[in-house]
Amino acid sequence: MSINVELARAETPGTQHVTHLNSAGASLPPQVVIDTVVNHVYREATIGGYEAAAEAADSTAAVYDSIAELIGAGRDEIAQVESATVAWNTAFSALQFSPGDRIVTGRSEYPSNAVNLLRAKERHGVEIVLIEDDEHGQISIAALGAAIDERVKLIALTHIPTSGGLVNPAAAVGQIAKDAGVLYLLDACQSVGQLPIDVDALGCDLLSAAGRKFLRGPRGTGFLYAREAVLDRLQPALLDTRSSTWTSPFTYEIAAGARRFESWKYSPANRLGLGAAVRYALSIGIDAIAERTSGLAESLREQLRAVPGVRVLDKGLQRCGIVTFSVDRIAAADVQAALSAARVNTTTTEAVFAQFDFPKRGLDQVVRASPHYFNTDAELTKLVDVVAALT
Repeated sequence: MSINVELARAETPGTQHVTHLNSAGASLPPQVVIDTVVNHVYREATIGGYEAAAEAADSTAAVYDSIAELIGAGRDEIAQVESATVAWNTAFSALQFSPGDRIVTGRSEYPSNAVNLLRAKERHGVEIVLIEDDEHGQISIAALGAAIDERVKLIALTHIPTSGGLVNPAAAVGQIAKDAGVLYLLDACQSVGQLPIDVDALGCDLLSAAGRKFLRGPRGTGFLYAREAVLDRLQPALLDTRSSTWTSPFTYEIAAGARRFESWKYSPANRLGLGAAVRYALSIGIDAIAERTSGLAESLREQLRAVPGVRVLDKGLQRCGIVTFSVDRIAAADVQAALSAARVNTTTTEAVFAQFDFPKRGLDQVVRASPHYFNTDAELTKLVDVVAALT
């Protein structure tokens, strides 16, 4: 199935104003997402917030079904939250650790995840086991297998890091976790929306995802997948009247399913917008999105490699729609500023966000470009031309 790029761009107003190569940060929403969010906000202003929410209750509830279809889960295994970070933290904080427990992770972890692992070490006396990369730059499956013993309580892995185009072998990790009976938390904030995701095939027990990135939903949206079979092993750190029921003056019951991880107060407009984004992605086809996005990224890598003084820094046996590079003798921030002046959106990633990875590779700061399926070859060439002019 091929993508009608011209139609996708026509349905994405932002493409008329800027060359957006920052979908790993926050992608451009399609018109249907914009309309869905704005129309609900207007409805709130017209009839009242709670009244508009009641009117849209069926549509809001259907978002769970859309997300479940997207990742191959059950609707009761989905909790909607404000971001991938909230989703990951919610899942992690629901786990019970004791001194001497081990948490196994990789070198390409998200900074917020890594900080919370370190905090668990500080608070609970757990041991953080850092698995080295293999010769391809992805987490070593052999080293991971060798590290598993009865002390390991969790494998926490980032599928696609913020700092490069690597796609970690998440399914192989899932098989190790399954064989060992170890909980497996997968950060998929950069995966969902650009790669096919099937939680059973990946073997993860918990998965966190963002709405604003490659899924093209509103900012302030995300979701947590929690496998039904592990829910009884999770104790939410915080409860309210969405995640629990106050059954008598001195008793309460935790909500069934993944709703135990949600909060009472949320934005119906944003949730409806997330649902619109999921349905839009499903209508295009995730396989087609993955093929085009990875193809654009590989084309960009090839073009950048041809520019003298440019180093492409992505690692991994499988790569995705994130491209990182540096330019000799020019700070990454200055490269990003030059691209911004030409109305080409990119960003930078610094060592402070990749402490397990960048220092070991001798990296301080890189430029990150992240094309999506609505981008064109001409837009990639524009980026390369700006970079070439700097060298």
